[in-house]
Amino acid sequence: MPVFRRFAFAALILIALLAAGLYFFNRYWVHRYDALIARQAAVYRLDPDLVWSIIYEETYFRPWKKGDAGEVGLMQVTPVVAREWAAETGMRAFEEQMRRDPEGALRAPERNIQVGCWYLEKIAKDYRDTPGWEARVVAAYNAGPSRAADWNRVAPGQRPLTTAEFIARIDIPSTRSYVTNVLGRYRKKKASGEQ
Repeated sequence: MPVFRRFAFAALILIALLAAGLYFFNRYWVHRYDALIARQAAVYRLDPDLVWSIIYEETYFRPWKKGDAGEVGLMQVTPVVAREWAAETGMRAFEEQMRRDPEGALRAPERNIQVGCWYLEKIAKDYRDTPGWEARVVAAYNAGPSRAADWNRVAPGQRPLTTAEFIARIDIPSTRSYVTNVLGRYRKKKASGEQ
């Protein structure tokens, strides 16, 4: 019996150490790009917690991830958006890199976050004065700006949609789920004050 007790005690210690290791590894994993996110979010006047929540949903912080429609990297940026960013910002070297190896160019975490934040700011310009603008921006990021504009449309003179009304209009289930998940994580992060 004493051997069994020693074995059980050692097993409990091992389980506790593994759980602590997994917890701390996960904390490192989801926060290792926080400085990059904060820097780019500040440049593009975005809340870093919103950008973080989008990256969490898009790739769970895996910079090597590639989407089914050709999206690449942490924020799942498309080569089309990256080329648009390069042309608009005059980044000739990046345009050349995009011509040679678009996937490689977009896998770099800092560049990917930079282009993703630029695109989010571009979308946000249409909604900044709308209550619950984050839902519209997140939906546009996922499904495209024209779809988000359609879902947001109201008759002239009517009040803007609430966030819940807007989400209810999203007729693509995966986008509705995406928006709900990102906003839920964003609110939780804001409420916890987690940095």
